[in-house]
Amino acid sequence: MRIILYTGKGGVGKTSVAAATACKIEKDGKKVLIMSTDQAHSLSDAFDKKLGNTPTKIHGKLDALEIDTISENENMWGNIKGYFEKIMLLKSEKSIETEEVLIFPGFEDLLALLKIKEFYDQGYYDVLIVDCAPTGETMSILKFPELFKWWMVKFFPMKKKAAKTFKPLVEKTMKVPMPDDEMFDEIELLYNKIDELHKLMLQKDIVSLRIVTTPERIVIKEAKRNFTYLHLYDFNVDAIIINRIMSQEGGKGYFEKWMNIQMENIRDIYQSFKPVPIFKSELRSTEVRKYDTLLEMGESIFKTTRAEKVLFEEKVFELEKSKEDESYYLKISMPFVDKRELNLYQKGDELSISIKNEKRNFTLPKKLQSKEIIKASYIDDKFVIQFM
Repeated sequence: MRIILYTGKGGVGKTSVAAATACKIEKDGKKVLIMSTDQAHSLSDAFDKKLGNTPTKIHGKLDALEIDTISENENMWGNIKGYFEKIMLLKSEKSIETEEVLIFPGFEDLLALLKIKEFYDQGYYDVLIVDCAPTGETMSILKFPELFKWWMVKFFPMKKKAAKTFKPLVEKTMKVPMPDDEMFDEIELLYNKIDELHKLMLQKDIVSLRIVTTPERIVIKEAKRNFTYLHLYDFNVDAIIINRIMSQEGGKGYFEKWMNIQMENIRDIYQSFKPVPIFKSELRSTEVRKYDTLLEMGESIFKTTRAEKVLFEEKVFELEKSKEDESYYLKISMPFVDKRELNLYQKGDELSISIKNEKRNFTLPKKLQSKEIIKASYIDDKFVIQFM
């Protein structure tokens, strides 16, 4: 099963491109599901059909759904939510505010990702297309599994045996209910699901991301930042789609100057993202809605290319041993970075890298865990860290 996620700045036509891709792949004979993780769902509008929390047939072998985070929240959160609710209600009564607080930031996004894993495990579809939320929210979704795992390992080391031992003492002195065996089982189950999801998302032969942009400088800058952050988290970007390109006919007269600016920006995209495959879609004279129109758009974007294939794969992390001494070089592909925004910190076997507002903590490979950083530099779009 192939999983393709579409991301990009809000308003670039991401939903239309994702839906068009789904239609094109279905036309080529594959069984396809397209789903939306954006809270402001617009897949229903794109297909002109009411969608719900279960797959709805659109055409032939193409199904679509829009995740209902409220019902998914109830199904997944279950007893864990109930436990936190008990703690919160020790000195107050249940209210709407309590319910809102119990929906942790990012948890609804996590449910959307877990839905991806659920469909992957079922194996019913050949291809899953995911219409993601705008760039910032998408990054929150994609990095959540790794962050959740990190917090669980660092700050939730308590085991069932220890909890049983101290349960009477804590409950008597602090008046706080301790988790029972069932609670620990649920937390462990959730952790295992997230761990499996994280491993799946990093399988480059299965999962890839495609960035949708328009030929406008401010949008292109956002696409470049998005590309950098995705590389930081080791996700595979296998295509860039330039949407809403003005046609030669439409760019005459009043719009000629705007057409020239677009052409210059398109050249910048080709120069910047090379060798990642780039596809183009012209601005259409009518709304892109319903299966036939979306199929036409999908075929105009990909033409003879099999859109379900992994179109490009790049090695983001490389580890090399120095030929001169006993040092190692960890090379991380990071295009479009201003090195003044790069920060690096090592603590034991853990490395922390931040680029402006994005930060990633990860465990070093075993070969580097006993070594320390002696030098770091940014050369030819790569962050090169030397360990000795």
